[in-house]
Amino acid sequence: MQKQAVSVGLVLASTSPYRRELLARLGLPFEVAAPEVDETPLPGEDAAATSLRLAVAKARALASRHPAALLIGSDQVALLDGVQLGKPGDHERAVAQLRAMRGRRIDFHTAVALHNSASGVTHTHVDVSSVTMRDYSDAEIESYLRREQPYNCAGSAKTEGLGTVMIAALENRDPSAIVGLPLIALCDMLRTEGVALL
Repeated sequence: MQKQAVSVGLVLASTSPYRRELLARLGLPFEVAAPEVDETPLPGEDAAATSLRLAVAKARALASRHPAALLIGSDQVALLDGVQLGKPGDHERAVAQLRAMRGRRIDFHTAVALHNSASGVTHTHVDVSSVTMRDYSDAEIESYLRREQPYNCAGSAKTEGLGTVMIAALENRDPSAIVGLPLIALCDMLRTEGVALL
């Protein structure tokens, strides 16, 4: 049986190399397209709601360009003491984030949305990964940032790389969620849409 994703088209609404690598693990052919979405949190919006809203917005943003496709959107928001930590963008912000996170527990809310542009149906899921950071030194922060440069990672935590050495413990349902794309939930969504995964 031919996988449906081949005929309807599977599109990852992200330019993230981490999400691209994760999706490639499923062995399905897919395209990558950049969604034009403002990732600014709304006033009073909690982390789960922000990540979910943005994941859906990213997937739906490509619907007009891909009218007969399954569109995948994902977003991740780190939460520390009720404050959302986004992508630092530069060295100075990354240092500040990592200092604030030192020895603390942070919850990473990772949302995934699968939008069928033909039917208009959207499936969603939010996964929460609880990460406890080590009590690392300022010198370790500088060494980590110099070597990894995780400026495009929420909370400066690049767990799929050297960021692992900054972590004391990690608890979650889906190990791929902390990297940025919850594959277990996505597989369930794809099956619901009739995509043969095996």
